[in-house]
Amino acid sequence: MLYLLLDASRRWLIEHDLYGFFSVLDQIQFRALASAGLAFLLVVLLGRPTIAWLVRKKVGDSGLTDAAALRQVASSKANTPTMGGILVVGAIAASTLLLGDISKFYLQLGLVVLIWLAALGSIDDWLKLTSKSRGNKSRQGLFAWEKLVFQLGLGLLVGYFAFRHGNTEAPQDLAHVLNLPFQKTYDSPASGTIASGVLFLPMWAYIMVATLVLTGMSNAVNITDGMDGLASGPSAAIALGLTVLALIAGSQSAAQYLLVPHIPFGDELAVLIGATAGACLGFLWWNCSPAAVFMGDTGSLALGGVIGYTALILRQEVVMLLMSGVFLMEILSVVIQVGYFKMSGGKRVFRCAPFHHHLHLKAWTEGQIVARAWIISVLLVVLALATVKVR
Repeated sequence: MLYLLLDASRRWLIEHDLYGFFSVLDQIQFRALASAGLAFLLVVLLGRPTIAWLVRKKVGDSGLTDAAALRQVASSKANTPTMGGILVVGAIAASTLLLGDISKFYLQLGLVVLIWLAALGSIDDWLKLTSKSRGNKSRQGLFAWEKLVFQLGLGLLVGYFAFRHGNTEAPQDLAHVLNLPFQKTYDSPASGTIASGVLFLPMWAYIMVATLVLTGMSNAVNITDGMDGLASGPSAAIALGLTVLALIAGSQSAAQYLLVPHIPFGDELAVLIGATAGACLGFLWWNCSPAAVFMGDTGSLALGGVIGYTALILRQEVVMLLMSGVFLMEILSVVIQVGYFKMSGGKRVFRCAPFHHHLHLKAWTEGQIVARAWIISVLLVVLALATVKVR
């Protein structure tokens, strides 16, 4: 909104020699950093009253778990307020609306992803929290297929509209490129000519990739969110890495120099993903052990969706997957455990899934697991950004 106000009053400000006081809003780098800082401050400053409100509403975690070995650990966290994701999502949305150019399509669609998945997570959280009072102990939130329907539906819609927003008439639109590791998008940093051998996705393939990325990442972050700070720390690191990639993709000169796809106005996503990084860091203020609040599905589904969406638009899905090694390990551990359990007639690969519970049962403390997940995530983000230069 601030940027749109600046744009609308630009001529008047110039005529009255006032433009210099506000010209910094024309710099996308400033607005991305400012959105991160604002989101952080909003979460930190509004955290205490939000937590108090959740406590008054008795929105607390039940401390239940299906794993008998983890029940004692879970019971120690019973009644900790959950649905703290409303704080994260609210800070991201407010910062983006205030500092982003909301006339840009990619930013509008990103906000749809954020709100859609936050609403889905809120319904799931609310059903879990109220199942006991409604006398329905078998209904612990939304069924898996119900969540999957809305996640897949969002992926299909995002894939279709994002593809149609690109230049569908052009045979070589970089917004539709299949961006593979170590592959040059341009012949050279100076030419601007698309390199030979670059593949472009047809609509059906682009929609399929969008659906897989959004559904997979939202579920991966959701599954990881099982310990204090375990989901928000890596999410902050990945979001910071994607902020850098968004600024590169939106600049034609920077994209050509690094031989990666140039996505016109893709740099506006730096405001959204920058706010995501700031909100995650702010949430760690309240979510570090011992947590004063949990984000719940409200926050974890939305965070994963925004991360996946940003990578999709920037055509950096593979780089994002490398950054998200912790999340991938978590979701793969569940897939492996469930699949092997069914195939072997009851045998297990891990003591418990997701993987962080397996480590916990092997005598790793919660602090060790979370801190090492943060370290690995930061290293993976650095490695992923380094691969961008190796072309």
